[in-house]
Amino acid sequence: MRLYSMPSSGNSYKVRLLLSLLGRDCEIIDVEDSSDALAKAKAEGRLPFGKAPVLELDDGRLLPESNAILTWLGEGTAFVPTDGFTRAEMLGWMFWEQNQHEGVIAVRAALLFYPQRRHLATPERLAELLERGHALLQIMEDRLTKRDWLVGDAASLADICLYGYTHSAGTRGGFDMTRFPAINAWLDRVAALPGHKGLDG
Repeated sequence: MRLYSMPSSGNSYKVRLLLSLLGRDCEIIDVEDSSDALAKAKAEGRLPFGKAPVLELDDGRLLPESNAILTWLGEGTAFVPTDGFTRAEMLGWMFWEQNQHEGVIAVRAALLFYPQRRHLATPERLAELLERGHALLQIMEDRLTKRDWLVGDAASLADICLYGYTHSAGTRGGFDMTRFPAINAWLDRVAALPGHKGLDG
C-alpha cells in the first residue's frame, strides 16, 4: 500500500497512527501543503478529491478521505466494536469530528501554523474559533469524564480519529487545555497504546 500523506495535517496523521498501531507496512509519500510533491500527485490523478490523505491499495485502487481510510483499515480489528450499536456510536463520533470538530479545531491551528494562511487570521476570526472550539472540546470532556474511551470499553476508531487534531489543540491551536482534565487523561491513554507514534514520528 501507499499513503499520500500531508506531514503536518491531523487528517493524514490519524491514518499514519492507525497504520502504526496495527503494525501495517505502508509506503508514505509526503505531499506537504503547497509542495511540488502535492502538485505532482494531483497532476497524476492520485488525489481524487484534490487533497491528502489518500490510500493507494496494492491493486491500484485509490481511497480518499481520512475517516473512510480508517474504516477500511480498521475492518476486522479490535478498533471496530463488534456490537452494532457501539459501532454506530463510533461512526457518529467520526462524522462529528469531520462535520464539527475539524472545521474549528484544525482551522484555528492552520491559521496560526501555515504562513500562507495567516492573512486570514484576524483577531475576530481567531476569537470566534477559540470560543467555538472550547465549546466543542467541552462536549468531549463531558463524554470522557466518566469513561476511558469515547465508545465501548476500549480504544476504537473514534478515539484515533479525534486524537488527530485534539492532541495538538493546545500547542498549535492555542486552546486552553487546562480546562479539560478528562481529555488530557484520554490523550495520555491514546499515547500509551502499543505502537503509538507522534505527529512527527
